[in-house]
Amino acid sequence: MKVLAILTAVLIFADTVQWVHGSKGLPSTTGKSPLMIKVVDGVRGIPAPKLSVKLYRQQKENKSWDLLFSNVTSEEGEIHNFITEEEFVEGIYRMELVTKNFWIKLGLTPFHEYIDVVFTANDAGHRHYTIAMLVTPYSFSSTAVVTGPLEGHK
Repeated sequence: MKVLAILTAVLIFADTVQWVHGSKGLPSTTGKSPLMIKVVDGVRGIPAPKLSVKLYRQQKENKSWDLLFSNVTSEEGEIHNFITEEEFVEGIYRMELVTKNFWIKLGLTPFHEYIDVVFTANDAGHRHYTIAMLVTPYSFSSTAVVTGPLEGHK
């Protein structure tokens, strides 16, 4: 039964990513935010609503993390307005998903307190990033859809 739920989530997730990004499967470059996340609940096979997500950028000087954004996912399991084009500069970013509270509210006991996705952004030109996550109480999987360098950005 769990395998069926996970496969269902993957199918829904794959269909959702294509729908969100259009026919070519690429993020829109006309939106205001160059970074978005889509989270799918792999137990129920549906988007993961009201999951707390935080975005940090690492300081170059002392390697500490500055909190840039904190919010929860929409009913569609998405967040689109993390950061503006101007604020999304080259650097190392950390997206933290606070999964423990999410699973406890569903009556499940999770293994992970939270999930961190750490990535380098815009090191080869300004790009748009979509981070896709499939989460369960004991596992997670992530992937990213990244555009090529965008014209008119440094």
